[in-house]
Amino acid sequence: MVRDKIKATALERPRFGYRRIQIEMRKIGLKINHKKLFRLYREMGLKVRKRGSRKRAVGLRLTKMKATEINQIWGLDFMSDRLADGRKIRLLNIMDQFSRESLKMVIDTSLSGGRVVRELNELIKNSGKPKQIISDNGTEFTSMAVLKWSESMSVGWHYIEPGKPMQNGTVESFNGKVRDEFLNQHWFMSLKEAKELAESWREDYNERRPHSA
Repeated sequence: MVRDKIKATALERPRFGYRRIQIEMRKIGLKINHKKLFRLYREMGLKVRKRGSRKRAVGLRLTKMKATEINQIWGLDFMSDRLADGRKIRLLNIMDQFSRESLKMVIDTSLSGGRVVRELNELIKNSGKPKQIISDNGTEFTSMAVLKWSESMSVGWHYIEPGKPMQNGTVESFNGKVRDEFLNQHWFMSLKEAKELAESWREDYNERRPHSA
């Protein structure tokens, strides 16, 4: 049974090594020592295949919930832009699926899985914890930091299918507004300016901007 579960997880998530498979085992109630799991992993001839160009980890697709109240489901997604000096910046959008409120717009030159976790923890302190989070299979969202956080916080993480961004439609729609009404309207001279303008735009979006919905 344990071998079958390990094999099934390895097939479903080909970019996961034995340590991340161990986390998935815990999620379904199978507690197994990492040394024993590694031994079984090797005996079964499993290994992480070499990454080809542009291939991503495939996350476990939990059943997607339907939001029926505020703070039940959050949607996450990344965007990118550049400062006036040419430096690339990334933007992490966090949305409430029911209210369509922009909970957070995080801007920096680099945003890792660990940073995603820190931003989520900070948001939870002020807003409470969601039951599920929806995102794509980007490397930040399938990192060890995010997987461990999801398990420790008992927050379900639903990954949309590759190439189907509208499965996370609330954030996808918001991204379009951010691009059209914010990013395309500003020429950021510094990272500090980009952060300040983003927060100002987010507040206007939540509190004053008319919404078709």
